[in-house]
Amino acid sequence: MSYTDIAARLGITKGRVTQIRSSAPGPERAFFGVGPISIALPGRIIRERDDLVIAGPDDATGAHFSSELEKLSFVINERLVIDPREEWEPAGDAVVICGPASAHIGHKLMAADPVLRMTIGDNVQWYISDEVTGERFLSPMDEANPRKADHAYIARRKLGSHVIVHIAGLHAAGSVGAAHYVTRNLADLFAQFGDSEFSMAVTTEFDGLKPTNINILVPPRKWS
Repeated sequence: MSYTDIAARLGITKGRVTQIRSSAPGPERAFFGVGPISIALPGRIIRERDDLVIAGPDDATGAHFSSELEKLSFVINERLVIDPREEWEPAGDAVVICGPASAHIGHKLMAADPVLRMTIGDNVQWYISDEVTGERFLSPMDEANPRKADHAYIARRKLGSHVIVHIAGLHAAGSVGAAHYVTRNLADLFAQFGDSEFSMAVTTEFDGLKPTNINILVPPRKWS
């Protein structure tokens, strides 16, 4: 539609439409859906405490997404803590930050991925598994000579009409790097995949919790 037609439909001036359009976020905003958006973090149970605890890296991941989504003019519906003892599913657009071992929703979302999974090995260590090539990737933190780096899973998928951006590090730190990768490369990801479902994995090197270098571990693949 032309700006004149839009203005007539909305009952405002053409100049106001132009003003709104010039200050609006880019089309890549649609990567996260239409909002409002919930940000879900995994709660962790500690014997000495009755309430659920959020790990520092998970809290940093949630804070990063909150800040970046607000820049895209999204309303944050809620920032919730997932109780691992209960089943929960997002009722709308959401960013879900948890792996299959942390909460039921993490397992359910990843089980529907046709190309990537997280699996546990005989050494009780988690891997990112490429269902296409058969490769498995152990976190650099768990290698014989560990280093301050971690792998993380990233997926964009649909639950009904809602968009779910799913982030899961092999360790909690990995989610921080994945969050920074998504927000830094949002325009490119949206240009490549639009409203499609896909998944990928990245590797992040850290200085504390600050990502210093992020590389693609498994290239993004569109789900058929």
